[in-house]
Amino acid sequence: MQTVDVSLADRSYPIHIGSDLLSRIDLLLPHLVRPKAAIVTNTTVAPLYLEGVVTRLRSEGIETISVILPDGEQYKTWQTLNLIFDALLANHCERSTTLIALGGGVVGDMTGFAAATYQRGMPFIQIPTTLLAQVDSSVGGKTAVNHPLGKNMIGAFYQPKLVIADTTSLVSLPDRELSAGIAEIIKYGLIRDLPFLEWLEANMEALIQRDATALEYAIARSCINKAEVVTADERESGERAILNFGHTFGHAIEAALGFGAWLHGEAVAVGMLLATDLSIRLGLMPSGATERVANLLRRAKLPVTMPAISADQFISLMAHDKKVDAGKIRFVLLGKIGQAFLSDRVPENILRDVLTQPAIHA
Repeated sequence: MQTVDVSLADRSYPIHIGSDLLSRIDLLLPHLVRPKAAIVTNTTVAPLYLEGVVTRLRSEGIETISVILPDGEQYKTWQTLNLIFDALLANHCERSTTLIALGGGVVGDMTGFAAATYQRGMPFIQIPTTLLAQVDSSVGGKTAVNHPLGKNMIGAFYQPKLVIADTTSLVSLPDRELSAGIAEIIKYGLIRDLPFLEWLEANMEALIQRDATALEYAIARSCINKAEVVTADERESGERAILNFGHTFGHAIEAALGFGAWLHGEAVAVGMLLATDLSIRLGLMPSGATERVANLLRRAKLPVTMPAISADQFISLMAHDKKVDAGKIRFVLLGKIGQAFLSDRVPENILRDVLTQPAIHA
């Protein structure tokens, strides 16, 4: 087991990464304020892992409540969030009850938002079971639900007490979900860790084949990168915004197609290509960078071509992005591979060229 610490003073917490950690009840117990926990999961994850977690907790005298949500990004809504609140209220859960998110990014985001708002705050623990959640959404305290006009537009910053990333859970992950998680891993190399990107270029096939050593290294390296950024800028007032590389485009793709049509990581993959192309057209990078990124995404079995969305719709949806400031869309751009920065100085004509004249074709 490897442990990465997120250092945020009294809100600090460990991320434990390794195999068979779901059986390690000793990792959970020190973080339970009271002997009562509500486990939030979904219809896909529940048959695989819920019973084991419940049994181990109950063997230690922990009362448990299970909340099983429908699975899919399209259910990341206020209506689904209320299912969590309904269960907490019906079972007389108090502020000291611990919420445990057992699932992917949707489960983690909604559980965290419920924890941030139920009785104005209750402790919660992240047990991410998808690669994307293990390397990104479970770390850093961003919680939210979607709105039809924008992804993650309603939420709160609220840190977990603990993150447990069990690599064994990735064995049951569909290939498409695995690739979606690798998109977020590639992101860290592109924005701030060139040696890691070079490692990914040398080891992509091992990741796709679910080599345990490669996966554990990639997860830990990703978490180290995110922990460093979150520690420096917890509430995204500056540096943390670079973690959204490709996301302004990607979130627009998800909203335009309907949440759930493309996986988040798939949309981010194309978004990263568009952001790289935009950086090149602004004269920040050499033209070969787009093909380098595209080649790595192809090897990760991710899409590299934009779906049929008009430039007008794209720009309209991006105007609802959380990084919009004073009416200006702010983009995460690359000064070079491994070095990202935030800019609102993007002429609309160049943006439209990126959206209508793609640099990469199938």
